Amino acid sequence: MKQSLQLKLSQQLNLTPQLQQSIKLLQLSTLEFRQEIERYLVENPLLEAGEDHGESQTSDEPGPDSPADTPLDDYAGDDGDWSWGSGGGSGGEDDDDFDPAANTARELTLREHLLEQAGLLPVPALDRAVLGLLIDALDDDGFLTQALEEIFAQLPEELVAETGLELEDLSVALMRIRQFDPIGVGARDVSEALALQLRQLPQDDIRQLALELVEKHLDLLAARDYTRLKKSLKCDDVALKAANALITGLNPRPAARWASLSPRYVIPDAIVYKAKGKWRARLNEAARPRFRVNRMYADILQRSEGGVLARELQEARWLVKSVQQRFDTILRVAEAIVARQHAFFEHGEVAMRPMVLRDIAEELGLHESTISRVTSQKYLHSPRGLFEFKYFFGSHVETEAGGECSATAIKALIKQLIQNEDKTKPLSDSALAESLSRQGIVVARRTVAKYREAMQIAPVNQRKTL
Repeated sequence: MKQSLQLKLSQQLNLTPQLQQSIKLLQLSTLEFRQEIERYLVENPLLEAGEDHGESQTSDEPGPDSPADTPLDDYAGDDGDWSWGSGGGSGGEDDDDFDPAANTARELTLREHLLEQAGLLPVPALDRAVLGLLIDALDDDGFLTQALEEIFAQLPEELVAETGLELEDLSVALMRIRQFDPIGVGARDVSEALALQLRQLPQDDIRQLALELVEKHLDLLAARDYTRLKKSLKCDDVALKAANALITGLNPRPAARWASLSPRYVIPDAIVYKAKGKWRARLNEAARPRFRVNRMYADILQRSEGGVLARELQEARWLVKSVQQRFDTILRVAEAIVARQHAFFEHGEVAMRPMVLRDIAEELGLHESTISRVTSQKYLHSPRGLFEFKYFFGSHVETEAGGECSATAIKALIKQLIQNEDKTKPLSDSALAESLSRQGIVVARRTVAKYREAMQIAPVNQRKTL
């Protein structure tokens, strides 16, 4: 085959480093964005942490000099100060380094709480070691799901032979653990945990009925099959209701309060407020980083027309402009959302308007992917609570009048109907669909079921009460 040279023209889209940086900063959450800025401050010698430029805005309505009204171009320029952000505090570096969360008292874990109680028992060291062994085998709910025989079989043979440990020793240790606080720890399942708690209460007919319920008929109680329960237990509505109320006051997960849930801190990116009868949005000053380009170094590099730090100076300028663009875009999207959803801030979820990303993209002249990045992990604080930007977007359903109703509003209506229903005769999904139809919103039964499950509302048979 003869080789030849051919010249072809083609178009290719290449992202500049500055554009890549802008896209990356735009899609980060506020906490991730702060971490990224801190990384730039460490790596780029021309960047430094900025100082406060006056007091933060504290009133509900921003003044004429607030960031909501000041052009973002004023924060940077080709020969300007190259600084960004005004910050919210007035203390020095020592105040910024102080972390109140690091000085709070640490709560004991479930294991530590149980080991403390085991240490108070006047038992030999071997028995205390067995207690620790079983405590380590408990799951996060405080249940011992592993059989004692299985735990005993896993022990080294030389240890069993040396100490003379027997399976009975594990059974005695388990009985001791079941007397620890919280009551119910060491149970094998929910039924046994509830039974342990009931046995700690004064004995009477209701307690005995409740004990029989949790030990033999917990599945029927969970399904709220009261007809079969009354027949099996040979009791009336009054006794069954009293026993059910007693069980409801117990804790099915004894170790729930010791569950290790790491807190998730959210810093809102925008604040919604009402001024002169109109809902508005402004940037949250607490979400703004404080940094700037070292002016002395920048002036020296500009006069020397280059140098070893010329690249770092260019990167610092790009960073300032990228941060400008990030907050400018967030503010524009927040203002567009508030303008379209002003009825929500006035009346709540039932007044939510249907809206998709394309609506905001067309209004602002941006691409849908940009709106998607802005609305992801960005939060808006309002008098009605803290919401992610994405919360205000959703599908819609046609109404009989030819209009549209958002899925969020339909969920709110379903929730209201269920809250006001007769608990002895709760509404089925079909009945909920009929109630919505009478309000002009036509939805199928399966759609109602989907929305109800999304709100984690139980089906009709599990909502029934005596």
